[in-house]
Amino acid sequence: MRRVVITGIGCVTPVGTGVEELWAGLQARRSAVREISRFDPAPFRSRIAAEIPDFRPQDHLDAKQVRRFDRFSQLGVTAARLALDDAALDAARADHDRVGVMMGSALGGVAHAEHEATVFHRDGLRAVDANLALTVFGGAVSCNIAIAFGFTGPNATNGMSCASGTVALGDGLRAIQRGDADVMLAGGAEAPLAPLCFGAFALIRAMSTRNDDPATASRPFDAERDGFVMGEGAAVLVLEARERAVARGARIYAELLGYALTNDAHHMTAPKPGGREAARAMALALRDAGVPPSAVGYVNAHGSSTPLNDSMETAALKQVFGDHAARLAVSGTKGYYGHPLGASGAIEAAITALALARAWLPPTLNLQTPDAACDLDYLPREGRAARPEVALSNSFGFGGVNASLVLRRA
Repeated sequence: MRRVVITGIGCVTPVGTGVEELWAGLQARRSAVREISRFDPAPFRSRIAAEIPDFRPQDHLDAKQVRRFDRFSQLGVTAARLALDDAALDAARADHDRVGVMMGSALGGVAHAEHEATVFHRDGLRAVDANLALTVFGGAVSCNIAIAFGFTGPNATNGMSCASGTVALGDGLRAIQRGDADVMLAGGAEAPLAPLCFGAFALIRAMSTRNDDPATASRPFDAERDGFVMGEGAAVLVLEARERAVARGARIYAELLGYALTNDAHHMTAPKPGGREAARAMALALRDAGVPPSAVGYVNAHGSSTPLNDSMETAALKQVFGDHAARLAVSGTKGYYGHPLGASGAIEAAITALALARAWLPPTLNLQTPDAACDLDYLPREGRAARPEVALSNSFGFGGVNASLVLRRA
C-alpha cells in the first residue's frame, strides 16, 4: 500500500483561522471559551461555549455559496479552500477523478434546520429557506466541497459523533492506500451552537456549568472537571500519496501511518469501564502503522473534560503502553477551543501534525488539580519543546466509538 502524507492544513476554529492563526493561538495559551452570544443561554444550566468570533463567510466564499450554504457547510468549504491553498494545490489543474473528499460531522445541518423550523411555525412554509433540503443532510459538506472544486473521486460524510473527523481521516488514508485516489481532502465540520442543539446536551448534563469562569471550564484530566464545553469549527487536511507529494516538491507536515476504529458496544454516552476497546483502537492503529508502542513520544488525547472519559482514556493508555506510558507526553487541547463534536478529531490531527513539524507540544490548559485517576504527563500550563518521531491522536464519541490515528514526523 502507498504511503500517505499531510501536505495541507485548513482550519476555522475559535482559536484562529488558518494554520498560522491556529498556531499562534495555541502558543498564546489562552482559552476561547466565553459566555454564549449567539442566542440567549439563560434557560440552560450551561451558558458557555467556544464560538468563532470573527468568521465572515463572504471573505472566503462567493456570494452564491454564502447564500446557499448553511454555517456547517460554510465552515467546511472554507477549511477545504484554506487547505488547498496551504498545500499549494491548484484545484483547476488537478486530475479531478483522482481527488476525493471525506468529511465527518456529528450533527450536520441540524442547527440550520432548527432555525428554519422556527421560521416555519412563525411565518409559514413560503418563508423557509428554499435550500433547506439541500443544506441539512450530513453529506452536504463533502458534496459542497466536491462541487466547489470539481473533485469527482470518492466522497462521503460520516456521522460518527465526536469521532467523525478522525474516521474521515482514516477513510481518506485508506482511499489513497488502496489506490482509489491520489489526493483526499479529509476532516470535519460542526456548527451546533443553536438553542435546541445546545439544550439537548444540557438535558443529559454532559456539559460544564462553570459559567462564572468560562475560560477555565474545559479542563481535561483535572480533578475538578465537570463536563465538556461545546464548540464549533472545521478542519480539513490534504492527504496525498507520498510519491506524488515528493515529485511536486510539496511541503510535508507529517506522514499518516495508521488508523483503527472500534466500538465499546456498551452505552450511548458512558465509555466502557476500563477502556478495553479504546485501548484496542490504539493498539490496532499502531499495528496498522507498523510501529511499536515504545516508538510513540506524544499523544494528543481526546481529553473531553468529562469525569468518565478522561479517566477511561488514562487507563486505556496504560494498557497499550505499559511502563512506557509514564514517559509519554500527553496533552488534551480542548481547553483551548472546547469540543466541536465531529470536527474535533480533525482539528486535533491538524494540531498533532503541526506539533511534529514545529517541535512544540501544546499544553493541557486549566490542568490545575491533579487527579489520582489521571496520572500521566499531561503537559500542564506551558507545553514543551520536543521532537517526537511518532504521535497518536485519539477521538472517542457517543455510541462507544473509538478512533485512533498514528502520525510520524516528516
